[in-house]
Amino acid sequence: MARGAQRHVRLKSGPRATMSPMPEVTDSLHRARILCTTDAGGADPAGGTAVAERPADNPVANTPWVTIVWDDPVNTQVYVTHVFVTYFKYPRAKAERLMLQVHNEGKAVVASGSREEMERDVNAMHGFGLWATLDRSE
Repeated sequence: MARGAQRHVRLKSGPRATMSPMPEVTDSLHRARILCTTDAGGADPAGGTAVAERPADNPVANTPWVTIVWDDPVNTQVYVTHVFVTYFKYPRAKAERLMLQVHNEGKAVVASGSREEMERDVNAMHGFGLWATLDRSE
């Protein structure tokens, strides 16, 4: 269903319409706001209609995510720097700074963006043999 589209579900006639949850409304990634309205001009004069309306601004979708690379006992500092330069296209100085942060602090945030982008980056880091996770930005 397109963003902003409405879905009407007839649950019970009368001004005090009751509602049962719809699967797409209860999905945690697509939380919806439920409105109960009465439709005096519709086919049912008592007209209890529940409207599931997706808000234009979905706070979950707008939350920035980050890719975190963790220190590991296997990969060398030179290799980690190489991965950051090769995959993220970072200048050598920035890649070395991030590599030292991983080495000294145990982790570093190496990228931020949408959840899908960060999932792609984490999978790429795994492909290079690095330990990486994604998390919501603080």
